[in-house]
Amino acid sequence: MESGRPKDVGILAIDIYFPPSCVQQEALEVHDGASKGKYTIGLGQDCMAFCTEVEDVISMSLTVVTSLLKKYQIDPKQIGRLEVGSETVIDKSKSIKTWIMQIFEEYGNTDVEGVDSTNACYGGTAALFNCVNWVESSSWDGRYGLVVCTDSAVYAEGPARPTGGASAIAMLIGPNAPFAFESKYRGTHMSHVYDFYKPNLASEYPVVDGKLSQTCYLMALDACYNRYCSKFEKFEGKQFSISDSDYFVFHSPYNKLVQKSFARLYFNDFLRNTSAVEKDAKEKLEPFSNLIGDESYQSRDLEKVSQQVAKTLYDAKVQPSTLLPKQLGNMYTASLYAAFASVIHNKHKTLVGQRIVMFSYGSGLTSTMFSFKLQEGQHPFSLPNIASILNVSEKLERRHVVPPEKFVETLKLMEHRYGAKDYETSRDTSLLTPGTFYLMKVDSMYRRHYARKDA
Repeated sequence: MESGRPKDVGILAIDIYFPPSCVQQEALEVHDGASKGKYTIGLGQDCMAFCTEVEDVISMSLTVVTSLLKKYQIDPKQIGRLEVGSETVIDKSKSIKTWIMQIFEEYGNTDVEGVDSTNACYGGTAALFNCVNWVESSSWDGRYGLVVCTDSAVYAEGPARPTGGASAIAMLIGPNAPFAFESKYRGTHMSHVYDFYKPNLASEYPVVDGKLSQTCYLMALDACYNRYCSKFEKFEGKQFSISDSDYFVFHSPYNKLVQKSFARLYFNDFLRNTSAVEKDAKEKLEPFSNLIGDESYQSRDLEKVSQQVAKTLYDAKVQPSTLLPKQLGNMYTASLYAAFASVIHNKHKTLVGQRIVMFSYGSGLTSTMFSFKLQEGQHPFSLPNIASILNVSEKLERRHVVPPEKFVETLKLMEHRYGAKDYETSRDTSLLTPGTFYLMKVDSMYRRHYARKDA
C-alpha cells in the first residue's frame, strides 16, 4: 500500500457455474428448419446452455458463490461488499443480492454493502467497477468485494432463439490481484437507443432489433476504443494499437459479432495510424478509408476485407477467449467474464506480465473498454490455481446434451410459469452435481424456496 491506499486492485479469484443441460446448435438448425450452418457458421456458435425448471439465476448465484468461497477457503465474514449484475428480473423490488445474503447470514455477517446493477449485459461490469471503486476508496474497510454476474438468456421462437444461454460467475475483488485494473485507461460510451429492451413485464422475452443492435455495438466499440487509446496516449506518451495488448475479450452475444468486432479495431488502427498495420492490409483497406458515419457499419465489403486482414491476429489475440461463449451461448452479464475465464483456462501458463483489453456492451446502451495487467499472484490467488479451480474442461464434459424437442418443451413450461405462484418443481436433481442449489417451489405468496443437493 502506498500512502495508505491499496495497490493493484482487481480480480483475485473467479469461479463459473453453468447448467448441465445444453442443446447443440447443429441439431437446433435441423429442428428449426434453418439452412445448414446458419447457427454454427452464421452465428459462430456450437452449443447453448439453458436452465430447466429446477434452476434459475438465484440458484446459479447461490451455487457459484458457495463454490468460490469454499474452493478458495474464504471466510464469509471477510466479504464487505457484494454486488450483483443481472438483467433477469425475478422481482421488481427485491434484489438478487438479498437471496445470496443467506450464505453470509449463516456466519453472522450481515454487514455487506451493495445491491444489484441492471442494464442489459452491462450490469456485471457496473457491479465490478463498484466493487473496485469501493476497495480503492476511503470507505474500504479492508475486506473483500464480491461480484456476481448471473443471467438466463431466453428468446421467443424465431431467429433470435439460438442466441440464448445461461451462466453465473463470481469474482473476488481486492488488492495485490493477479488481474490488476489499469484504472487510468478506461473509455466509456453511453447513449439512449432502443436496440434490445424488455418492456413487457409479463414476459421474459425481449424486444430485439437485431440489425440496429449490431450497429450500436460496433459504434460503441469505436467510441470506447478511441477513448481508451487517447487515455493510453495521454499517460504513456505513445500511440496505442492492437499490438499493445496480448488479448482482447469482447462481450459475446454470438461469436460472429466478436470476429467482426476485432476486425473493426484493426480498421480503427488503420484509420488512426496506418503504420500500425501491415503493408498488404493497408492496400486492401485503402478503398474504405473515406467511408463516413453509418456507411462503414453497413458495408459488407469492409466487414469481409477487415476480417480477412485481421484473421492471424484474431487467432492469436481473441480466439483463446471464445471457448465458453461458443459452448454456452449468450450469458448476458456473465458473457464477457466467461470469455475472460476462457483466456485463463487456455493461457494461464504464459499470462504473467501481459495485458488483456476487455469490451463490455449492454443494449440501450452502455459500454466501456478497460484493461487488466497480469501478475503471478500469491496462492491461492495464483494463475495456475485459478485455472484449476475454474476446471473448465471437466465442467464442459459433464454436461448433458438434450434434443431440441426437449429444449423447446422446457422453454414452454418456463414461459407458462413466468411470474406464476403456488407451484412445485419436479425437484429432479439427477443432472446436478452435489453442492448445487435448486428451486423447489414458489409458494402462494410468490416466495421462492431453494434447497441444496447433498454435497
